[in-house]
Amino acid sequence: MLMSIINKSAIRTPQSAMVIRAVIAAAVGTSIEWYDFFLYGVTAALVFPQLFFPRSDPYTGALLSFSTYFVGFAARPVGAAIFGHVGDRVGRKSSLIATLLLMGISTACIGLVPGYQRIGIWGGVLLTIFRALQGIGVGGEWGGSVLLTAEWGERRRRGFLTSWTQFAAPAGMVLANGALAAMTAISGEGFLTWGWRLPFLLSFVLVGIGFYIRTGILETPVFARIQSEGRVERTPVSQVLRRNWREVILTALLRSGQQTPFYIFTTYVLTYGTQVLGFSSGLLLNFVMLQALVSMLDIPLLGHISDLMGRRRMTAIGCCLMIVYPFVYFSLLDTRSIVLVFLAILIALPIQDLQYAPQAALIAESFPGRLRYSGASLGYQLASITAGGPAPLVALWLFQRYQTSSAVAAYMSACAIVSLIALWLLPDRSSRDLDAD
Repeated sequence: MLMSIINKSAIRTPQSAMVIRAVIAAAVGTSIEWYDFFLYGVTAALVFPQLFFPRSDPYTGALLSFSTYFVGFAARPVGAAIFGHVGDRVGRKSSLIATLLLMGISTACIGLVPGYQRIGIWGGVLLTIFRALQGIGVGGEWGGSVLLTAEWGERRRRGFLTSWTQFAAPAGMVLANGALAAMTAISGEGFLTWGWRLPFLLSFVLVGIGFYIRTGILETPVFARIQSEGRVERTPVSQVLRRNWREVILTALLRSGQQTPFYIFTTYVLTYGTQVLGFSSGLLLNFVMLQALVSMLDIPLLGHISDLMGRRRMTAIGCCLMIVYPFVYFSLLDTRSIVLVFLAILIALPIQDLQYAPQAALIAESFPGRLRYSGASLGYQLASITAGGPAPLVALWLFQRYQTSSAVAAYMSACAIVSLIALWLLPDRSSRDLDAD
């Protein structure tokens, strides 16, 4: 499927072979990194409270577990700064290989951390350290993956080509949820002791695959041209914060209405569904995995449509829908009807994909060529602190405080309004050449 769609979009370009390879490298490599990142999110909801914080009540245990989960988000801007510097100084390819290795090794190490019964609170400490390394890795990954496709492809196909990096998020989620669902069935009662660890250790194998694919990609023509003309910036992070600080802030705020719902739809729903609604974790994992499969299919399509109708218009439509949908979402969940719960979960990600699919191109084209890796990465990953990371924690606290899901829905709706305002303030640079200063 991937090869046929990319061939149709890129075959007419003189660089078609490398465009195809760049898109595959971005989609496969980033899917592996998101597999690593989402694996932690699911186990943070279902396993870690019991294994690493067993002396806490369910609410406190979930809160502590999601706190270690948040560390990965807090570390993502750090990774954006580190690897943004590498990507704008040394090259997109080198940075992408480094992030893949860091992510894979730290994920595999999580699978080796002993539980509370063996080393006490030090298990939670080790989890936090490895989660921070995960965050640093994924923080540098996204910008390089997007630029790999954007800077190899044509301007008129930019939304479609960069959407394959966005495709990697639900693909990684499907891999993560699928691996955990399989191990739940295979290990049975042993899931909490050893079954959950195997998907983390599998990361060693997946990283080897991703490394092989990415080493075969050439540097992007945009960066190669900047390098040959001596326009490489010595301190890209400090320069982008000095020259393009407005774009960094606005692109971070732009993500609020998409990233906050995303982590409530995919992570918090597991806690809410099991602890409040009384559903089994296996059933909810299957529902979340099915919504991710639908998201995988619609993201490239929406990326293509964004090239036709405009990224800003599609994003605005997505923001408006997200102002309303959270109230519908929780109303359906609270019926406790399996059919309605399934419907609510199934269509949640496709609705947020109206913002997510065109987001990569929209953010990348907001920054000049020699500062693009740093600027796009920082803008994208700062939202991890303001939106995605806190989302499960805020949702957990809001429900505990007000005892109604409407409070969580209102929080999500407010984030969509923030995104709509940020979109209006962000300049439209979709027609600009990507290597322009």
